[in-house]
Amino acid sequence: MSPLDATLAALADPARRGVVELLRGGPRRAGDLADALGLTRPAMSRHLRVLRATGLVAPGEDAADARARVYALQAEPFSALRRWLDDIEALWTLELAAFKAHAERKRRSAK
Repeated sequence: MSPLDATLAALADPARRGVVELLRGGPRRAGDLADALGLTRPAMSRHLRVLRATGLVAPGEDAADARARVYALQAEPFSALRRWLDDIEALWTLELAAFKAHAERKRRSAK
């Protein structure tokens, strides 16, 4: 599976997208993420494992409690996803511009 495929597969789950949304506000403890999303700690652990494996999040240590893991978003997988989306958008922009030009030519020739 390519890194982009893994990123899309990880983000296909609503709970994992919820984690990403919460982490947009800054790093958070795993327990806080579970509480905010109404998930059990084991369920959150499974979701975080997938997000870590794809590189979307990375654990760090909580300065106040060295036993607690704090998770933060990682930029690279999101940058790769953005580049792919930009390529797709560019393709459709060109396709739509060509269609518009074709429709305008047809309309002018029909007059």
